[in-house]
Amino acid sequence: MCGVVGLIGEDKAGEKLYPALFALQHRGQDAAGILSYDFERTQFHLEKDLGLVEDVFSPERMQQLKGSMAIGHTRYSTIGTVDKEDLQPLFLSYPYGIGMIHNGNVTNYDEVVDYLRKGKLRWTFSHNDLEILLHMTAVGLGARKDSQSLPQNLAVAIKELLEKVQGAYSAIGILADHGLFAFCDSNGIRPLLLGRKKNGDKYSYCFASEKQVFFGLGYEYWRDLRPGELVMVDKELNLHSFQLTEKKPRPCMFEWIYFAGSETEWHGRPVYEVRLNLGKILAEECKAKGFEVDLVAPVPDTSRAAACSLAEVLRKPYREVLIKNRYVQRSFIINQPELRKMMVNLKLSPVQSEIRGKKILLVDDSIVRGTTSARIVRLLREAGAEKVYLASTCPPIRHPCFYGIDFPDGESLVAHQKTEDEVAKILEVDGLVFLPLERLKEGIGLSSLCSACVDGDYPVPVATEKFMNTRKHNIGGNGKSEVPL
Repeated sequence: MCGVVGLIGEDKAGEKLYPALFALQHRGQDAAGILSYDFERTQFHLEKDLGLVEDVFSPERMQQLKGSMAIGHTRYSTIGTVDKEDLQPLFLSYPYGIGMIHNGNVTNYDEVVDYLRKGKLRWTFSHNDLEILLHMTAVGLGARKDSQSLPQNLAVAIKELLEKVQGAYSAIGILADHGLFAFCDSNGIRPLLLGRKKNGDKYSYCFASEKQVFFGLGYEYWRDLRPGELVMVDKELNLHSFQLTEKKPRPCMFEWIYFAGSETEWHGRPVYEVRLNLGKILAEECKAKGFEVDLVAPVPDTSRAAACSLAEVLRKPYREVLIKNRYVQRSFIINQPELRKMMVNLKLSPVQSEIRGKKILLVDDSIVRGTTSARIVRLLREAGAEKVYLASTCPPIRHPCFYGIDFPDGESLVAHQKTEDEVAKILEVDGLVFLPLERLKEGIGLSSLCSACVDGDYPVPVATEKFMNTRKHNIGGNGKSEVPL
């Protein structure tokens, strides 16, 4: 999972993506990059590096990002190590000059690489899934060189890409001297939104992973990109839209549960409102369990909304018993076990005065590996809690995810092939509640979701063993392993 944003029709577009990337920093903290294009000088400008947004872009580097069209990326690595050659944006000089960013994972990476090498004589220099999206776009455009019908040519190229490349991805690209474009996979698993702002008698446009980007840049949210849709905005700011495939949307449930910022919305479902709904429903499940609790507390930060509404329904005090160190990055970003454990220890500190002698109902957005959950339970007991109950707004995660929020190894999941009672014993809690899948769909307000990590129903078929073997040698769509704990 990464954060992506694209802008066209703004002076100093590259510089304006700097604050936009801050709005998407929670979607990726390994690296950041911006590629801009200057129509007047017909030049690209690229700045990218490892680190947080504020670390990558100095004032001097930002001044290099000239032009009225730009794309930006915050990197969340998925598998492997973090190598500079895999940082986004990526760029090809032919045809036209194409720059691109993406969010997601390709599940048939080896198959597409083999096609590009043997069938199209194109060699990849990185291990990033984005590069094959970039090459597939270039192959399609290179076969159709009539620039007078460029939007239609691009539509044919992206249609061929969607048919050939399997997985979950949302991408934004630049075509030198022609415009900005964006597209989503055929199932719409990864989010991509479109905003606009009045610019004379036309509009400037912005594509982004989340809605709050538009607010920060002074744009109005217009609509979501549809599954299998291509949108191109040419340099005269004319918008061209092509519906290239027709499939039932399967948006990722994890966006609402955990990954997306609380202030965004997708498919007309505001994330904060959904999390409040999940807390209310979860309260009913807790009532059925008959837990006797003194207070309700969230695991900061994503579960706060759910914990608030759950406490209201149960008529129990809401308390912050865990204080988060805001200078420690999201612990699931770290994929070295020892370092991750140290970060977890530094990340949360107990408020002993609110814990001692209390029966605490702890609310978390999800339980994946169980590492953080088990540590927090021990932390509360060490601080004097009489009992600790745990409630999750997500059903048990029992299957791997291959679509960008990567926990591709089922054996690492605490609920894999285990009952809820067995998980409760592992986590050492006095009681455990998971939200049932049907009730999750009720809370989100959508019946068609990608919930493969819960029920094993994968929208895009994946040969698990082949995928894992590929990822042992190639970095996935965004890099190394990153999963919520």
